[in-house]
Amino acid sequence: MLKKIGPRGAGFWVREHGERGLPRLRDPAARAVADGTHDLGILLDGSGIGMSVAANKVRGVRAGLVHDTITAHRAREHNHCNVLCMGTDLLSEEQIRQIVEIFLTTPFGEGRHVRRIDKLSEFERQA
Repeated sequence: MLKKIGPRGAGFWVREHGERGLPRLRDPAARAVADGTHDLGILLDGSGIGMSVAANKVRGVRAGLVHDTITAHRAREHNHCNVLCMGTDLLSEEQIRQIVEIFLTTPFGEGRHVRRIDKLSEFERQA
């Protein structure tokens, strides 16, 4: 499934539990998206909350905590999210596959959503 990401996709795999795992996994993946090395990132942990909070600390990352196909679609179309965060304790393998598929294939909606992204970028520059 992840082969669909194409040549701009890569995996950073770290299997570690506890708080020390967050920066070790989040940092290389989020920074690779922020610096343009990769277009998208996918981060998983038990609830997805820790990874989404941590990833959003990296300038240029728009991480969305997604829990179904609807929020996956909206994360990409409405919020132009470039990092997908999910909780593996809360989702089945099939749900994760469906969410990833939607996230990877949904384009940014442009139009009225551009203003939202511009405002978020301005907030980020001021921080």
